[in-house]
Amino acid sequence: MDLSEKANLLRAKKGQAPVSALTAYDYATARLLDEAGVDLLLVGDSLGMVVLGFPDTTHVTMDHMIHHTAAVARGSKKSLILGDLPINSYPDPKTAVANARRLVEAGAQAVKLEGGLGQADKVRAIVEDGIPVVGHLGMLPQRVKEEGGYKKKGKTDDETQAILAGAFALQEAGVFAIVLESVLPKASRLLTKTLDIPTIGIGCGEGNCDGEIAVITDVIGSYPWFVPPFATQRADVAGEITKAVKGYLDALK
Repeated sequence: MDLSEKANLLRAKKGQAPVSALTAYDYATARLLDEAGVDLLLVGDSLGMVVLGFPDTTHVTMDHMIHHTAAVARGSKKSLILGDLPINSYPDPKTAVANARRLVEAGAQAVKLEGGLGQADKVRAIVEDGIPVVGHLGMLPQRVKEEGGYKKKGKTDDETQAILAGAFALQEAGVFAIVLESVLPKASRLLTKTLDIPTIGIGCGEGNCDGEIAVITDVIGSYPWFVPPFATQRADVAGEITKAVKGYLDALK
């Protein structure tokens, strides 16, 4: 199956079935999620925080992304592997294509970048190079320092229309899906209804997008120091690790 086939299969879910998407950063997790039947595995630059211990995603480099993308690719056979282009890796179309190729060489089957109108030329160049692209609108983690924190989007009609304009530009440029992050429900529903491609929400409320993406550490409860208010924790892996290690230590005494 070539790169475009998996992307087309996911795009075809629009209006037919919800898109499932989780982040993955290592071989073992990727293999478990793949075997469970998750549609899309995002090697997200969120690894900067939940794997590498940085305060935000702005410290993540291409080398980090390539390393973790390769690990995920070794563990996945069926899921679509989506690699994040990290901050400063797509300043212009030529550089964006070169770095998208590096992620594909590491095992990604599509790439994601943040932003709307200003990124359309880069998306078009990557797509023309034969690499599927996912857009990312709403709250943009790579701009957290510029915006002074993580803020909800779509609060006003003007803000919603700006997001919609960016979404149309990305769709026309060739993205096969768009991640909407922290976009208010009303705006998310409008975007989902208006676009021809799937929207995959995170922090947009339940049922407002064509699918949902979640950070795996939030889902399994393996990063207890911070859980976003919109996340649903379905296990307590951190607690189980602590329990197992204490059992090991007790056994040594």
